[in-house]
Amino acid sequence: MFGINKEEKKLKKELKLEKTLTSISGLTRLPDETHEEFVARVNEKCKTTQEENSKGAQEMYQYCIDNNFGMGLSKNWSIKHFLLIQKALQNDERVLMSFIGLHNYKSASKHDNNFAYAITNKRLILAQQQALGEVVQSINLDNINDVTKSSGILSGTITFDTIKEVFNVNVSSSAATAITNKIHEILYSQNTSAENLSPSSAYSPADEILKYKNLLDIGAITEEEYNQKKQELLQQ
Repeated sequence: MFGINKEEKKLKKELKLEKTLTSISGLTRLPDETHEEFVARVNEKCKTTQEENSKGAQEMYQYCIDNNFGMGLSKNWSIKHFLLIQKALQNDERVLMSFIGLHNYKSASKHDNNFAYAITNKRLILAQQQALGEVVQSINLDNINDVTKSSGILSGTITFDTIKEVFNVNVSSSAATAITNKIHEILYSQNTSAENLSPSSAYSPADEILKYKNLLDIGAITEEEYNQKKQELLQQ
């Protein structure tokens, strides 16, 4: 009896752990998989994800260094900021550029310290890892009204005008121009792509077949011509 209770407690403990691991990893235990094998598979996925996140954060930081898009207070803290962005990325999201600057800049003594920023194919993501807590915010590209910059001798300010708020990011004078130009390039490219994919320009064989059917009904083409066109469209 004591042995049965012990086994039941062990099973309940394993099921509770598996439920927690599933919520963390998104994986579920397979029918032919032991508890130990499932735990090992989850650990392997977490390790791989951690390595990928670390690599992505370092690549975003290196992009900033290579392009003179800011370097932050230290490499270690900057990568921590970018790690938050990397973890926030969706499966179909690609980082197009990254930069570092003083967020909510009002003066040399009034700002929210360094944030990491990344523009993806979907949104602008900004993040700051703090000693106690973190800040992660995103703005859809469609909700960015304008991006402007003003430069002084030593520093420049990039102003983001969005639907909900307006905020400034302070960087070096040379970086302000380069970052703003790159942002404009990306926003223009994304808008152009969206226009090219609009429903009005989408091609549908079914619509074309219907068009030729209407021509057949009014006697503008013969049934033979209609069947030939229909066959061609169905083979596309």
